[in-house]
Amino acid sequence: MENSNEQSQGQTVKCPACKEDIQLGAKKCKHCGADLRNWFVKHKIITGILIIIGIGIIGSAMGGNETKDTSSNSSAVNNTQEAKSTADVKTEADDQAKTPDVPAEYKSALNKANTYASTMQMSKKGVYDQLVSQYGEKFSAAAAQYAIDNMKADWNANALAKAKTYQDTMNMSPASIRDQLTSVNGEKFTKAEADYAIQHLND
Repeated sequence: MENSNEQSQGQTVKCPACKEDIQLGAKKCKHCGADLRNWFVKHKIITGILIIIGIGIIGSAMGGNETKDTSSNSSAVNNTQEAKSTADVKTEADDQAKTPDVPAEYKSALNKANTYASTMQMSKKGVYDQLVSQYGEKFSAAAAQYAIDNMKADWNANALAKAKTYQDTMNMSPASIRDQLTSVNGEKFTKAEADYAIQHLND
């Protein structure tokens, strides 16, 4: 151990300031008095301040990114919620526009009208009369008209179905069938609907 210390004390290096030989590990040059300690050792206070500032900068950068990410996420969520709210309001408004308040009587009349047209192949006039008849459904004229205006039916197909029934079950002639289809006391189809039925009677 003593030999190692003696060897270190015997080694010399050049002073960076005056270029004279000085002992290895010397803190000060004996020739020019230059301070041989490294910069960080000589400026401990400044070094400490720089370390604190560096830590602060790194912490601020990391915190700023987290805040930015949080703000971005919050903004995205808010935008999504606002868009969803706007879409919900618009959808609700559209639904209300498409399905305005309809009296229960009108809805019932429409259901009845569709039943008569689809199951009994009645004409438009025949359905309307059945809806308002005192011996039929007894709906108001307004409810019956609403049903006629909003129902979906193929009146030509109904006329043809009736015509085939008369032909197959009662063996009626085409002329008689046509009269029965258009009669105000019969099926009450229009002349155009009756003509269509007769033209396709044998299809």
